[in-house]
Amino acid sequence: MKLACCRICREEKPYKCPLCDKAFTQSRRLHSHMRLHIGEKPYKCSVCTKSFSRSTTLHNHERYVHSNKRPYQCPFCGKQFKIIHELKPHVRIHTDAKPYSCEHCTECFRRFGQLKEHLLKSHNEGTWFTCDICQKKFSQRGNLKSHLLRHEDVRPYICSECPKRFCTAAELKCHHLAHSDMKQFCCSICDKRFKHRYYVVSHFKRCSNRLGCSQSSPFELLKRKLDRPKVCWQLMAIR
Repeated sequence: MKLACCRICREEKPYKCPLCDKAFTQSRRLHSHMRLHIGEKPYKCSVCTKSFSRSTTLHNHERYVHSNKRPYQCPFCGKQFKIIHELKPHVRIHTDAKPYSCEHCTECFRRFGQLKEHLLKSHNEGTWFTCDICQKKFSQRGNLKSHLLRHEDVRPYICSECPKRFCTAAELKCHHLAHSDMKQFCCSICDKRFKHRYYVVSHFKRCSNRLGCSQSSPFELLKRKLDRPKVCWQLMAIR
């Protein structure tokens, strides 16, 4: 363990994948990575038919898809999240932190995926993941895998309230709102609440035009309303 920590400090990665350009500080991480190439998925979900190459991915899947627990709470607005990887980029909305900067221009981003997509589109740097069936391109491998499920008509995510099935966890999460009375999105002008973000975005535009308010960007609006977080139309949870 001490040797591995030293490698991390010195940024040494002696364990290289023979099938791609990735390298790792520990042999167990390389062994876990190799499962992605050979398709080995020993960790099976006890609720649905999904299986995973890593135990941590299974744990996140069970928490994100099959559990209603939200242990991670935003210190600014109180919105709760199932996994910490959702909370971290959300907090950056409040702090306006953009830790991922482009080395070719002055653009900065809140999420690494946004930077990766920017590099592909603006600087032709990186590799697109292309669908062999329809030639649609994606900046992330995970998005391509979700897209391929649509061609195969595979719907592994099952609603616990009704018989509907979905291709992705995000679609199932959005569908769950149909069975809930929670309206987590709120117009900052009139306080009207909505279940879905796209409804409050279009409503906000109509509301601001009708009242003659200036249409600030979502992030500028959020920063000015931190003293009244429940009326921001950004991702605010109504507790």
